[in-house]
Amino acid sequence: MKELLLEVKNVVVEFQTEDEVVTAVDGISFSLRRGETIGIVGESGSGKSVSALSAMGLIPSPPGRIVSGQITYHSKEKGPVDLVQLPADEMRKLRGNELAMIFQEPMTSLNPVITCGNQVVEAIMLHQKIKKKDAEQKTLELFKKVKLPRPEHIMTAYPHQISGGQKQRVMIAMAMSCNPNILIADEPTTALDVTVQKTILDLMLDLQREKEMSILFITHDLGVIAELADKVVVMYKGKIVEQGSVLDIFNNPQHPYTKGLLACRPPLDVRLKHLPTINDFMEVDAAGAIVEKEQTVNEALYHAEITTEERKQWHTELYSRPKILEVKNVKTYFPVNKSFFGKPTEFVKAVDDVSFDVYEGETLGLVGESGCGKTTLGRTILRLVEPTAGLISFKKQDITALPANEMRALRSDMQIIFQDPYSSLNPQITVGEAIIEPMRVHNLYKNDKERKEKAMDLLRRVNLTEKQFYRYPHEFSGGQRQRVCIARALALSPHFIICDESVSALDVSVQAQVLNLLNDLKKEFKFTYIFISHNLSVVKFMSDRMIVMNKGQIEEMGDADDICDNPQSEYTCKLINSIPKGRMEDIIRSIENKKKLAF
Repeated sequence: MKELLLEVKNVVVEFQTEDEVVTAVDGISFSLRRGETIGIVGESGSGKSVSALSAMGLIPSPPGRIVSGQITYHSKEKGPVDLVQLPADEMRKLRGNELAMIFQEPMTSLNPVITCGNQVVEAIMLHQKIKKKDAEQKTLELFKKVKLPRPEHIMTAYPHQISGGQKQRVMIAMAMSCNPNILIADEPTTALDVTVQKTILDLMLDLQREKEMSILFITHDLGVIAELADKVVVMYKGKIVEQGSVLDIFNNPQHPYTKGLLACRPPLDVRLKHLPTINDFMEVDAAGAIVEKEQTVNEALYHAEITTEERKQWHTELYSRPKILEVKNVKTYFPVNKSFFGKPTEFVKAVDDVSFDVYEGETLGLVGESGCGKTTLGRTILRLVEPTAGLISFKKQDITALPANEMRALRSDMQIIFQDPYSSLNPQITVGEAIIEPMRVHNLYKNDKERKEKAMDLLRRVNLTEKQFYRYPHEFSGGQRQRVCIARALALSPHFIICDESVSALDVSVQAQVLNLLNDLKKEFKFTYIFISHNLSVVKFMSDRMIVMNKGQIEEMGDADDICDNPQSEYTCKLINSIPKGRMEDIIRSIENKKKLAF
């Protein structure tokens, strides 16, 4: 057994708000050994990120403080060190040298006015006291090691000039620059494509083997850590509700919260009628205690699959209906270089000769990596981005060249739900006003009293309360804000809705609730959806047919189940193989591989 590196004992962290003291971490204890990976799992607000920030000495004080407990780091040079009591200047020496952290959002972690190369060079020079030329050479070697394309170019590029996956690799290079003993990775792959996510997870494992480094990997998705972690710590509302080996947690979870986290991920091998959620497994009583629900209540829910025969019957009816949308040879090009006289000389072909139809009541999935053109295609259909060429017909009407005023009127029937609900809502107006606003613009209902009644009804339909009508966006969780955006899209009673990565930033449990809600609303209001996502499992659960896009073109199109079960394109196979499935055979294979590598 390898030596102990980190011991967390009975740690309590509190934050002082205007109204009350919030206990973010409530008496947690775990230990980490050299070369070991611990996955800390839980939803937003569970305390997992605060636990990591506590170990790094990064709790903002005020309003936060570590009230009690010990975080002991076993340093080779200094022996056992209590990080809670360590003076700030001593903590700075450890941070970066022996303890490093990768944050969730690389764009906010990198300085936008300093080149990527210089940011890593600065970190190396600060901690290792070496000359700038040597630091630049080491940075270039690190960029090669983390498999950044054209590392010399990345050295001089600014963060906004590279992709999300590339920014995350720069952050990993910075974290690895001083060969830390412990790497804390806080949701490092949440907003990334599954292919980029797999690459980064493989990269972290390779670096871990090379340096015999320990990793604390924080995520809301148990599937992500299935083949990465040795041990799993499950957190709920600041407490550790379960911890054990990855095999035990996946094979025989004991706590209802863990069971819910495992069950709410959309499966790729079957099609469920309804995704299980945390609330299907447990409830919290008046005293705040967790009560597990009867297993028999859940059994029918877990295993309620849509049979092949049911899908055939539904598709026979669906594809006898009229087409609501026809897209023919659509191209959307963006100029990137212009001549001296301002004439475009080079283009990015974001959408390149794409054709398909959507039937009334259908959900058509659009899937692919970032940059494949799926979001641009969705916005082109709504004329939020103007097409370069092609035909777009909605309800038999050619809308390709429709005047702006007529297009604006038509948008009451064509709505979009964007990826980031927070940036989609005005922070200065209540969510009730946000829902009423489009009704006013399109002159729906007689007066604001009737509009308010409609908004209240919509809040109830998306499982929010009437009291929340008067609250501001910052007072809601991510999942609740997305429900508000759904309610606002419904305010105009549209027939056609584009969901653009509308669940990609949500916890898997909240994601399951929103996906179920979208399906329920579709049945009630007879909606037609285009559902855009980089997550093929999610797209399969939602879609009747699926389009796989790559480099602006359609790579593969057909029945969603057929594509997932029998992909014809090499690119589609790569997407499917990159999905973390959390199957027992994969976990066992991963454990055996680690043993072979004496790791």
